[in-house]
Amino acid sequence: MHVGGGGGNRNVKNMPYDSNGKRDWSNGTFSCFGDCMTCCVATWCPCITYGQNKTRFEHLEQQGYPHPSGGESCGSDCLLHCLLTSCLGAGWVLQIGSREKIRDRYKIEGGLMGDCCLSFCCNPCTLTQESRELEQEEMSMLPPKH
Repeated sequence: MHVGGGGGNRNVKNMPYDSNGKRDWSNGTFSCFGDCMTCCVATWCPCITYGQNKTRFEHLEQQGYPHPSGGESCGSDCLLHCLLTSCLGAGWVLQIGSREKIRDRYKIEGGLMGDCCLSFCCNPCTLTQESRELEQEEMSMLPPKH
């Protein structure tokens, strides 16, 4: 199902929608090992994955196509997450808003309390889950392979 202006298929796996027009994530929270590289980076350097996810999302929203470099690894979003994590152990707080925006874009069921708990308790898994959701839309925009 394609919704809004610009972008690719926002439900590549054709997940069923409920009566409220919402669906589940394309990959479960604990399916993070389906993308081991992202999971490892999100575990040891969550600021990098956060920065990439955020810039990829913003580029899709504003430009309607994937970020040319796959997202900024060490931009201002990454730096802010790193500072909050290093000084206060609270970089995960930034992820709550980003997770909500991703859920809204893809019409995924959930709420603020769940986003908060998952970002705090399962930080690498949620970052990987968000990355995989973005990647599916990005991949749907590539020309078919012959």
